[in-house]
Amino acid sequence: MTLSRPHQIVEELGASALVAVLEEVWTEIRRRHPDVPPVIVTVGSGSLGARPGKLRLGHYAAARWRPAVPDVDAVPIAELFVGGEGLAHGPVDVLGTLLHEAAHGVAVTREVKDTSRAGAYHNARFRGLGEELGLHIERDPAIGWSLTTVPDATAAAYATEVEQTARRDRARPRSRVPRPACSPGGWRPGEGRRRRRRRWR
Repeated sequence: MTLSRPHQIVEELGASALVAVLEEVWTEIRRRHPDVPPVIVTVGSGSLGARPGKLRLGHYAAARWRPAVPDVDAVPIAELFVGGEGLAHGPVDVLGTLLHEAAHGVAVTREVKDTSRAGAYHNARFRGLGEELGLHIERDPAIGWSLTTVPDATAAAYATEVEQTARRDRARPRSRVPRPACSPGGWRPGEGRRRRRRRWR
């Protein structure tokens, strides 16, 4: 199916190895959690359009894509964006990004209001969905339940997908912002996998 956005037509999806592996990981997440919707995966610079000093690691946008040829039976498809700079944090953190955005997708499927403030503040409902998908989530005073950790058990459960991501991650945008302290779209340096936290929109 040919899909379009304003001034954009895509004839073939998954052309790059990186996008292809992200699609494969998302497919595995959906296999384990059927309420996670299908998506169109896009990858780009997480610093573009972000506030100075911030990075956007990912976002989930419901019904963002539509068929290029109108079809009364066609269902709009969500968009999953992955910020390329986040790839430098390693494949486990990329898995964390996908699981975080998948939790937003589950919220859409179940018609659960999981955020406020234009998607910036993550409420306790989001925390529950994230934990259901295998994440550990802590609260930030400014943006709520959005500080995300991938527990070792979850990383082990997705070991095949983590390895695939590590093998195919060969290109990423050059980051133009320093590694900031924890802030929307940014990250906090940690001491190992279990200490890292993420903020998303």
